Amino acid sequence: MMESSRRFFLKLAGISVLGLGAKPVIDALAGGGQSRVSANPEALVGKSWAMVVNPKKCEEGCKKCIDACHRVHNVPDFGNPKDEIKWIWNEPYEDAFPSQNHEYIEDSLKDIPITVLCNHCDNPPCVRVCPTKATWKRKDGIVMMDYHRCIGCRFCMAACPYGARSLNWRDPRPFIKKELNREFPTRTKGVVEKCTFCEERLAKGQIPACVEACKEKALVFGDLDDPNSEVREILRSHHTVRRKPELGTLPQVYYIL
Repeated sequence: MMESSRRFFLKLAGISVLGLGAKPVIDALAGGGQSRVSANPEALVGKSWAMVVNPKKCEEGCKKCIDACHRVHNVPDFGNPKDEIKWIWNEPYEDAFPSQNHEYIEDSLKDIPITVLCNHCDNPPCVRVCPTKATWKRKDGIVMMDYHRCIGCRFCMAACPYGARSLNWRDPRPFIKKELNREFPTRTKGVVEKCTFCEERLAKGQIPACVEACKEKALVFGDLDDPNSEVREILRSHHTVRRKPELGTLPQVYYIL
């Protein structure tokens, strides 16, 4: 009995030294390895999350999806392009689809803003180059960020061919123009950030903020693995393209053009 207690104490001491002394871990040890933390039964669960974007449904000058995303995630506004932090934004067609652009392109696409964000690639180059594993891919396809592990090396920014990652060159907290959302962590100087498909909202049973804000349904989100999902229905009934397909990153954001 004494030896068992000694082993349990050493386990706890090791966890504390490693900075992993969170209550769920202790509970798991106390329960013989069975975690007492249960998932939210209302959480949205999928095997392969994806998004479909239809730029032609976007109203001219509309920024509802951008404003909603930036408000929910405490995205700072530095007021200049040099320091801009981007989670979701608009780009001209020729910049969003450089390999699918030519002088005879459909006139309606030449001036239309294309909504872009992290593509949550099935083969994400950003994950491969991160030396601290601050960015990783979940089983459901979401490419995540751990702001505490990020050392600001910017390898992931160099590897991402979509410009979907931003570095905070200075403390972003004083530049949060919207009311602070205390349910989502603010970042610090020297940390990279990006879209995470609102994984924190999915855990509460909510769809991504950008999708919820778009009443025109220019953005649709769902599970590709579910044949009855709305995204699968759209992909069956429309011709869609992905950004820079020649790179083999296999983006999980599809566009109806």
